[in-house]
Parts: sequence; C-alpha cells; structure tokens
Amino acid sequence: MGLTNSSIGIKAVDSGLVIQKQAPSDKVVALAGNPNVGKSTVFNGLTGMNQHTGNWPGKTVTNAQGYCKTKKKSYVMVDIPGTYSLMAHSAEEEVARNFICFGEPDAVVVVCDATCLERNLNLVLQTLEISPNVVVCVNLMDEAKRKNIQIDLPLIAKRLGVPVVGAVARKKKSLSDLMGAVDRVTDGASQTAPLSVRYPEAIEAAISRIQLILMQKSGEKLNSRWLSLKLLDQDESLIREINAYLGEEFLQNEELKDAIILAKKQLNEQGIDADRLKDFIVSALVKNAEDVCRDAITYEKTDYAASDRRLDKILTSKLTGYPVMLVLLALVFWLTITGANYPSQLLSNGLFWVQDRLTNFFQYIHAPDWLHGILILGVYRVLAWVVSVMLPPMAIFFPLFTLLEDAGYLPRVAYNLDKPFKRCCACGKQALCMCMGFGCNAAGIIGCRIIDSPRERLLAILTNNFVPCNGRFPTLIAILTMFFVGTAGGVFSSLLSAVLLTAVIVLGVGVTFAVTKLLSKTLLKGVPSSFTLELPPYRKPQIGKVIVRSIFDRTLFVLGRAICVAAPAGLVIWLMANISIGDASILNHCASFLDPFAQLMGLDGVILIAFILGFPANEIVIPIIIMAYMAQGSILELDSLTQMKELFVSNGWTWVTAISTMLFSLLHWPCSTALLTIKKETGSWKWTALAAAIPTSVGIVSCILFATVAHMIW
Repeated sequence: MGLTNSSIGIKAVDSGLVIQKQAPSDKVVALAGNPNVGKSTVFNGLTGMNQHTGNWPGKTVTNAQGYCKTKKKSYVMVDIPGTYSLMAHSAEEEVARNFICFGEPDAVVVVCDATCLERNLNLVLQTLEISPNVVVCVNLMDEAKRKNIQIDLPLIAKRLGVPVVGAVARKKKSLSDLMGAVDRVTDGASQTAPLSVRYPEAIEAAISRIQLILMQKSGEKLNSRWLSLKLLDQDESLIREINAYLGEEFLQNEELKDAIILAKKQLNEQGIDADRLKDFIVSALVKNAEDVCRDAITYEKTDYAASDRRLDKILTSKLTGYPVMLVLLALVFWLTITGANYPSQLLSNGLFWVQDRLTNFFQYIHAPDWLHGILILGVYRVLAWVVSVMLPPMAIFFPLFTLLEDAGYLPRVAYNLDKPFKRCCACGKQALCMCMGFGCNAAGIIGCRIIDSPRERLLAILTNNFVPCNGRFPTLIAILTMFFVGTAGGVFSSLLSAVLLTAVIVLGVGVTFAVTKLLSKTLLKGVPSSFTLELPPYRKPQIGKVIVRSIFDRTLFVLGRAICVAAPAGLVIWLMANISIGDASILNHCASFLDPFAQLMGLDGVILIAFILGFPANEIVIPIIIMAYMAQGSILELDSLTQMKELFVSNGWTWVTAISTMLFSLLHWPCSTALLTIKKETGSWKWTALAAAIPTSVGIVSCILFATVAHMIW
C-alpha cells in the first residue's frame, strides 16, 4: 500500500517522467486498469526485475517503467495508476488520463477482472474514445473458472473492435498471448475498429458541431470526437492539459469558442446542464458495457459470489463489523508480540556480542576512550538497540498486515469506517491511510495520496500521527507489561498485552476522529466528498510473495531509514551524557530544567528529555530513560522487564506515571522522518509545523488533565 523505497525515500520528490528507452525502436505501452484487477501482477510478470520508478511531473504519484521483449519487438511498459474512470477526480486518475491522452503511447493495455468484466469495461470504453490502439487483457480467468463464469472472449473482441486476450497473470506463460496481440497492434497487423459510444441525439449534435471545427484545427494529435465531448464537459484540469499539449492559443480560437458556446446553449435549451451531461455520459458508458457483455458472459450459478457476500455480512455489518476489526487487530498484535520476543533477544545478544568484539579491537589498537565512547557506546549501541527492537516485530507485523491487504480485508475496514469519518467531514479513504500508519506513519502520510480532495488529504496527513507506528510499540508494550499485565510471561501475559495495546490503539483512533472533526469545523472547513470504493473479491493471499515483498519493500526499508536517523542521534545522546557542566551531565541538566513542567504532565524531566531526544527514532526512548536513571554515559539494556520496573519504581514511577508516559507516547509529535515526509507531500513548512504542533498540544493537554484528575482521586 505504498510503503516502498520509491514512495517514501528520496525518490518521493517529483523528478519528472522521462520514458527511458533502451533503443530508439522500442515501443511504449501504457498499462491501465481498475484497482484490484491484477495490473501490477501483469506488469511484474512482463518486466521481471527490469523496472525502475520515479514520479510524474508535478505530482507526488509514483510511476513504474519496465522493459520486456517479444520475438518481434521490445517495449517500455509504463504502469499507470489504477483508476475506475478517465473522468479524473484524483491525482492518480488525472495522471492515468493524461498519459493515455498526451503521453503518446504506441498501445494501451487495459487490464480487467474476469469476475466483474462488465463493470471494468467502463474504463475500456473511455480508453477507446481516445486511442484505437487498445488491447484488453481479461485477467483472473482462473477465478472466473472457479466461480463457473464462462466468457466468450472472441465475441467481446468483435463487439469492442479490438483484441481481447484472457490471462492468469500469476502464470507468466499466459501473458505470451497478450504480448502477441500487442505486437500485432503496434505493427498494424491487427485491424482495429474500436466501438464508438453513442450518446443521446442532443449530445451527438453538439459533439458534431464542435468536431467539425476541431478536425481542421487539431489535426491527428487528439481524437476530435473525444476532444469535442470533453470541451462540452468543461473539465478545467483537462482543458489546461489540452492547452499545454496543443498550444496555449488553441482554445482561444474565436470560431471554436463560438461553436462551444452555441452547442452548450442548444443543450441547455433541451434541459441538459453540466450535471445532466455527466449523467448522460456515464449512463451511455454503462449501457454500452451491458450491450457488449450481453450473451457473452454466462453464469452457471447466479449466486457465484454468495460466499463473498456471506463473509461481507459478518465483516461489514453494523453488529459484527467493528468487533471483528478489533479481534483481528488484537490477533495481529498478539502474534507480533509473542513472535518477536525470542528473535529480538537473539538479535540483541548477537549485536552486543559484536559490540564486545569491537571494544576489544579498539583496546587492541589503543584507541582513545572518547573515540570508543562516541563510535561504540554512542553510535553503534543505539543502532544495535534500534535494530534488535525494530526488526523482529516489523518482520512479523508487515507480512501479517499485507496478508490482510491481499486477502481483500482492508477495503472492508475503509467501508466500516466511512460513516465515522463522514461525520467528521472527512473521507472514508482516510481509514486506509490510518491502517498504514500502524507500520510507519510516513507510509500512512504517503498513502494519503489516494484521497481526492486536497482538504480531506490535509486532514488525513495532520491526524495520521495519532495512530502509533511500529517504533512506538516497544515503549507501549513494555510499560503495559510491567505495570498492568505482569512480567511472568506466558501466553496469557502476551494475550493480555495485545488486548490492552488494542485498547490504546482504539483511544488513538478516537482522538483521530475528535481532532479531524475539530479541524474540519475550524481550520479546514468543508463538506465530505463522496468516493467510489470497490470491495474486491476475497482471494487466497500469495504467502511467498507477501513475505518477500514485506521484508524487502517494507521491513528492511523502514529499518534502513531508522538506522540513518538513529546513528547521529546516538552521537548526540552520548555527548550529552558524557559532557558535564559542574557536577552533572548536560543530559541531567536538561532533565532537571524540564522536570517542573514534566511533573504537571504526570512525567518527570528524564522521561520528557527522552522523548525529545527520541525525535529521530521513537525506539530509543526507553533506553535513554534507563541510561539517565542509572547515570551511565551510554545506552543500556536491562536483562528483564522485572529489573526495568524496579529501576523505574525506585525513581518515582507509579501507575499515574506509566499511563501518562503511554498517553504521551501515543499522542506526541511525529518523528523526524514523518515530518520530512509531510513537507514533501504538502510542499509547505506551515502545514509541517502544524502537523507537529497539533499532536504535541493534544499530548500535553491530555497528560495534564489525566495527571490532575488522577492525583485528585489517588
């Protein structure tokens, strides 16, 4: 769901789209399709490892290009964003439309889902209005067979007037027919006669009036019939693109302007305004799709999707939808907590064994103590802690999360949370961004690109931090276990930890709703927009691919990013702990200075300075607290949670301190990586500063209120 090196790393900055051909004779093929039809699987199957990514000009929308060859030709395949329509409502849809219209691809492959082909033909018909060089790839033929859906592909090809090829993208051999069809289309051997969508007579007359002039003005650059329809529709973003493509003076032509005005006037006289025009266009597309599929698709069982619907009655109903969500969330956390303990300990032992060997080496070469302290006790020890704490949970959490995604469950989560977000004047798609934030808030922020409305996108970005990321889980889990579960261990202990952690997550979601509502009524006023959310069929996840993709695209990338920010943090922490002013280190001086304010929040100065120094990586908060309490000059790891609890209690911790620390961990400012990502996505330091100020204020106020009430009662 967007958490990759190309989507969050330095490549997330717009770099402009450049088609990179390996030879001048290479043909360019656009790969289009609805979301959830297997388009990326087709792309990966055709291009293999011959891929690279970038961003579209002026857009924070990732593109992927790849290379493939047939016996006849070589191709640059451009994987354009998944879209339901070319009537662009979002950045992704706009990019898809613009590349098909103005990118001048030699062919367009539109990937469709065989189990819901009629609905997918909406995009096919719109593409045919722009380009005649279209190949329809009907993917997931194996699923259609399993559901006893029979598809007459030759009949559909005859009605559409372009090649239609069946495929099972997971099996690379099935893609050879597709590329054979692409060969024939690009070299002109396949004579296409694309179906032309017919609109009501009044609209056809208006199109003809404008088309007559366009055929004289635009030449063969754009389909004059399609362009005439779009000039009637007056899509401002498209008009700008057409101006840029054909020349700024094109739409200023007086004859053309008069023809458009007259055509619109005639439509208005027949009761067809802009909204009704859109309705007629959509209705015509739907009717033509029905006509194409009539008698070409047969269902042996009319209830072929009955099992999916039965599941949906459980997973999306008002009665059971939310409880199932909470149970699945708790299960994921339980598996993560239970499964991560042992490998985390092994990894920690191994990394600190390496530290001892490095220490021996520094002693052998007689390196000065300060150099050993900075590099080993500062930089390396922080890195060792971050890796041992982060890697095992992420290696479990991300694959589990991706399995739910591949199985088709996450869209059901967005469906369930759509109404609550609507009540907050936000978009239901924010639920998906929120889910991505569990792994990494930077990923959740990147995921906000799927939200069409700029206002709602900002709402999602500004509130994403209230969902705790993987870096905050260790602090939350450790405190929950020490003070509210018990440190004896066992299945019951880890299960109770997972349940309590889920309760903390629910609190974060509640704060997300509250802050979203407040922002939508003040700073970001507006009404919620509607959106199309397809509930894809449930599918058996590809476990092997999920694990590989999760580990390499997500786990190792996030870990690498954390290491990059943790290394300098380790240096700063060591210097603060080892440079003394008077009889105390800089770290202790800072903690003492912050202590009066921290006490108001139910914390102490050490805890607050640990959160401040943990700005680059939340994973190092607990180690800094331990180091400051033990008055040591380097990050420490205690052998057990029992020892850690004893240390904390001896330094004044109570249940109030524990809850206040968890509250602040849940609600405090985003990490440095998340803030940099917000700057890239919004292009504004103002919104970035606000994204830091909002959770910080909420965290401070919440802690002060809780501590005040708790001290009054206890």
